[in-house]
Amino acid sequence: MGAPQAVLSADALRQRAAQAADWKVVDQHHIARTFKFPDFLQALDFVNRVGAVAERQGHHPDIHLTWGRVDVESWTHDAGGITEKDFQLAAEIDRLKT
Repeated sequence: MGAPQAVLSADALRQRAAQAADWKVVDQHHIARTFKFPDFLQALDFVNRVGAVAERQGHHPDIHLTWGRVDVESWTHDAGGITEKDFQLAAEIDRLKT
């Protein structure tokens, strides 16, 4: 499993957030992004693909599915905030949408 992840400092968080412009830092606690789709089925398919990525990385975001919309939130629970793992997961999720 490796060493525990450290919560990113304010400076590191700003730098990483600038590289993940579509993701928003919320209360310096988690990162979030909304993805839009033309229908429920495509949104559901995206959720399933996000789930597969999360399993591969061993890092699981909160996923909220509604008709044509998927909201994803990520933070490292055992660290109590945002770590590098969250931005790695965000980058992989972004690749699913493009």
